[in-house]
Amino acid sequence: MTAHDLLKTLVGFATVSRDSNLELIAFVEQWLDRYGVDHWRVESDDGSRANLLARIGPAVEGGVVLSGHTDVVPVVGQPWTSDPFTLTAGEGDNAGRLYGRGTCDMKGFIACALAEVPRWSELELEVPIWLALSYDEEIGCVGAPRMIETLMAEHPRPAAVVVGEPTLMEPVVAHKGASNFRTTVIGREAHSSQVYQGVSAIHVAARLVTRIEDVMAELKEEGRVDEAFSVIHSSLHVGKIEGGTAINIMARRCSFEWEIRHLPTDDAKELLARVETTARELEARMRQRAPEASITTEALNTTVPALADRDNSEALGLCRELLGDSPDGAAVAYATEAGQFQLAGLPTVICGPGSISQAHQPDEYIEREQLDAGSRFMVALGDRLKRG
Repeated sequence: MTAHDLLKTLVGFATVSRDSNLELIAFVEQWLDRYGVDHWRVESDDGSRANLLARIGPAVEGGVVLSGHTDVVPVVGQPWTSDPFTLTAGEGDNAGRLYGRGTCDMKGFIACALAEVPRWSELELEVPIWLALSYDEEIGCVGAPRMIETLMAEHPRPAAVVVGEPTLMEPVVAHKGASNFRTTVIGREAHSSQVYQGVSAIHVAARLVTRIEDVMAELKEEGRVDEAFSVIHSSLHVGKIEGGTAINIMARRCSFEWEIRHLPTDDAKELLARVETTARELEARMRQRAPEASITTEALNTTVPALADRDNSEALGLCRELLGDSPDGAAVAYATEAGQFQLAGLPTVICGPGSISQAHQPDEYIEREQLDAGSRFMVALGDRLKRG
């Protein structure tokens, strides 16, 4: 089967985050079994989803990990012009495109790797090629940590990791970290004509939302910037807010969900602390009128660590060798599992087929040329790692 054939099959599995990916994992396991490849599942707590580790080649140190997530973002509410879970070839001016959810993010990369397994399994590899397929990346890189833990604890240590997020096959050496939160403000209800009897949770939440935005201005003033990124500072953003009962009732409750995307040189906990300091000040003022008032912030995910441009010469050098003339390495604003591999002490870069501008979009697609480029990368990797 070619990468195109395998991509068609992979897109057909509707592996939306938080839904099961086990049918896709079972298909990959059957594919690997055809060629005698060792593999191991690393399941979620409830067993409804699984990571998959596979090793092609000898059980020795120094291998290369190809990492990709099997989950995709939802399609509900998006104006697709074709079935998102059926690979569809473009026509006319779009003849070079392959449409479907996950084509670029990131089943195209996985398809390129799986298509080369038959040849890799016949080569006498000096060090192994690892496949590391994860679940629930799109909702906070949930699955990868236990897979990485298993890899490091139970198998020979790899020398490099390539995370195949869509980068147009150009190496990426840094990305921001990501933390998601929900803040809930509890005030006291009162008739809106009696503003001194109650405490409006909405008004207090608004002050805190403004404070979250102000933190970004502080970071720029302090010179905490990195020109390698399109947004040169850590960003804080409120994406959802809800509260109140009626226009003539002072709101008892208001909650909002927000995020921190921090530079590799920043500490997400320190940025959160700036917001929390203001929250405590506002809470104390609320309680002067309503002792039951409160402001609480809960984490919605474990912080996804940033990827720093450091200790990656083995991985970056390998990618540049396989790609030929390629840039030194870029920085991107989105978060990936790459920071988690780096946190485990593994040299890591991001490099994969497709464009991130297509990710999460209706009519997501990958260019055939990009799929071909990914396949050439896989061929070159096998040739680079074989004996002799």
